[in-house]
Amino acid sequence: MAELLYRLGRFCARRAGVVLATWLVVLGLSVTGYFVARGELSPVVDIPGTETAKVSDRLAERLPVAAGGNGKLVFHTADGAPLSDTQRAGITELLKTTGELEGVASTTDPFAIEKQIADRRKQVEDGLKEVDAGRARIDAAQQEINQAKGLWDDLDAATRAKVEAGQTELIDKSQELQEGATKLAYGQQLLNMSAPIRTVSADGATAVAQLRFTVPQLDVTPETKERVVQHVDAGLPAGVEVEYSNEITQGLPEIVGVGEIIGLVIAAITLLVMLRTLIGAALPILSALTGVGIGVTASLALSGVVEMLSITPVLGVMLGLAVGIDYSLFILNRHRRQLVDGVDFHESIGLANGTSGNAVVFAGSTVLVALLALNVTGIPFLGLMGTVAAICVAVAVLLAVTLTPALLSLIGRRVLNRKAHAQTAPPTEPMRTGRAVVTVLALLVALIAVAIPAMSMRLGLPDGSSEDQASSQYQAYKMIEEQFGAGVNGSLVVVADLPAPVTGDAQQAEQARLGNLLLSQNNVAAVAPIGASADNTTLAFQIIPEEGPTSAETEQLVHDLRGLSPLGGDIELGVAGSASGNIDISEKLANALPLYLGVVIGISLIIMILVFRSILVPVTATLGFILSLFATFGGVTAIFQWGWLGAVFGIHDPGPVLSFLPTILIGILFGLAMDYQLFLVSGMREAYAHGAPARIAVRHGVHAGRTVVTAAAIIMISVFGGFIFSNTAMIRSLGFGLAFGVLVDAFLVRMLLIPAVMHLLGRSAWWIPRWLDRILPDVDVEGAALERAHPGAHHATHSEPAEPALR
Repeated sequence: MAELLYRLGRFCARRAGVVLATWLVVLGLSVTGYFVARGELSPVVDIPGTETAKVSDRLAERLPVAAGGNGKLVFHTADGAPLSDTQRAGITELLKTTGELEGVASTTDPFAIEKQIADRRKQVEDGLKEVDAGRARIDAAQQEINQAKGLWDDLDAATRAKVEAGQTELIDKSQELQEGATKLAYGQQLLNMSAPIRTVSADGATAVAQLRFTVPQLDVTPETKERVVQHVDAGLPAGVEVEYSNEITQGLPEIVGVGEIIGLVIAAITLLVMLRTLIGAALPILSALTGVGIGVTASLALSGVVEMLSITPVLGVMLGLAVGIDYSLFILNRHRRQLVDGVDFHESIGLANGTSGNAVVFAGSTVLVALLALNVTGIPFLGLMGTVAAICVAVAVLLAVTLTPALLSLIGRRVLNRKAHAQTAPPTEPMRTGRAVVTVLALLVALIAVAIPAMSMRLGLPDGSSEDQASSQYQAYKMIEEQFGAGVNGSLVVVADLPAPVTGDAQQAEQARLGNLLLSQNNVAAVAPIGASADNTTLAFQIIPEEGPTSAETEQLVHDLRGLSPLGGDIELGVAGSASGNIDISEKLANALPLYLGVVIGISLIIMILVFRSILVPVTATLGFILSLFATFGGVTAIFQWGWLGAVFGIHDPGPVLSFLPTILIGILFGLAMDYQLFLVSGMREAYAHGAPARIAVRHGVHAGRTVVTAAAIIMISVFGGFIFSNTAMIRSLGFGLAFGVLVDAFLVRMLLIPAVMHLLGRSAWWIPRWLDRILPDVDVEGAALERAHPGAHHATHSEPAEPALR
């Protein structure tokens, strides 16, 4: 591979114009493909086959009115005063016309519902009063009959017949009255269990209207949502304002914003400080931007044939920028060092591509494997995210080993500044053992301490409370929470499948029975019947939890409700709703996490054994990755779930950690951790292979790689950190997790912990069983064989190569 990349580098350097033109054509084709074949991105996370999805499908078949996607419109007065009659009438008319829009199935009038409930309650109360009055009349009539029966012997036949007829009529009326009383009692029960559900706030200043779409939530197009927003905004009565729930205004995230640009600027400054030449600093950024343009547009072109989550291209941008800059930097830095050492210009480009480029290909391959392994989770959107990110990384690797040599050829020796000088001689003394012991112990304590919050990590999906405080979604969420209860933001739908049809009064009785049972569960604030299927074998109920949609109490409620089924042995209960769906998705992702972590750890061990021909080096590398990973989980939990430093990171309403964040972090951080491990420890192995004592070789490796790894890590942190201040909650947590993970792994684990452990291990770090050594292929990641084949590659700091003393 090294020899092939050497030749490729020299070819690209000699044909720089052709290479540059080729990549420009590729960029043009990918952009054209994006505009021709792109589709709509989905802002809703979904996993087919969950319990919620199954219940929703069943509901769509049997009770279509309750199956379409929905959202909430929160109307309120600008001054906080109660809504006037004129304003109420205006809202009613606006909702009527909104329900006639294309893609909208219906809307509910909060004032009509309020009146219907009040009228129904009055009817029940009046009916119960009539029942009481009827019972009083029956009692009085019964007394008269009883008196007549006391004179029975004195009555003639006609009078006796009349008394008996009266008694029969009285029994019939009493039975009829009892049936009416029972029916009214059931009605009263249904009203009482749904009493906490309001559509107009107690102060009369806020009203919530439900809007139902004609298709399920995932299939509602952005055009339909935008049509609703424009129509409602244009038709608001004077003095009335409206806020829209997440289901209506949840838009696509910004791929590039101010924070991302600032991160890129910091990366550019880092390159400028390291390279001390403007044109040299611009080269990696130009390569990375080209790669992002190709990778992201090519991936988005796939959105026309596959359903793609809106955050998917953002992940591609993150990784494409970060690894694109780093991989180009590794080759550029090697070329600069060789030029200073006196290597011929074109020979230096080829050698840099064959040595550092070889390491880049191998490092990129580890990232690709980790990202593509996301497909083993069996979760479609996660596998697609990994695939798209892998495409961007693959493009970054290809650009690094082709476009970078071409650009290096075009800019010539301007890649060096006037003060460039040869690298200082590596240290000749090993690290002190006492210092190594202290370093290992201190870092272990620190990393474990940071990881402690991860023990309480809960997974979930963001709701309206995680949006920007100035957004309509956040305002709608908070108004509903304050005026109507937190649970209204995460209502559940319970579907009861009956063994036989139930109609009429029997159906009302069954609704009351099941409703009371549901209401008796912990954390249930209210229950309301939604309706029955056409064949009367399915009843649906709306449940309002006491807490919000992402709370632990609501999660437990979903489990409790499902635990009731089968009810009485023959009634099947199912739970649906957005809150239930998010809980199912989070649990499925959590269940897939151990499998994926195991796959990644297994890959890590195999790759490291191949690269370093050692047993202990892969073990320490993998353990270091696990430490940095759980420390990252701890940091994410403390910030986003516990709310620590919330003001700094814009976390105003802490909640569960993004459900697919841990899985994504495992894949990406594994790849990046192996990158840094490779560029640092391969230097140690190279020095050891050239005859340096094992402990001095450790310092050689750190000395040779620390500058470029430090710069690369800072660039990664800057690029990822720029996404922390995104307007989308999912992107904020992803940006923080990746930036914090790189910070911990690069600076604490790879540059401090691993060298200290390697020092303590000494020569045993490079031990490998002879039988395994014989069967392993020689991957030669550091390109030592290429350097031996091209003597001009030898640096003044290297001694003649020698076989390692211990294999």
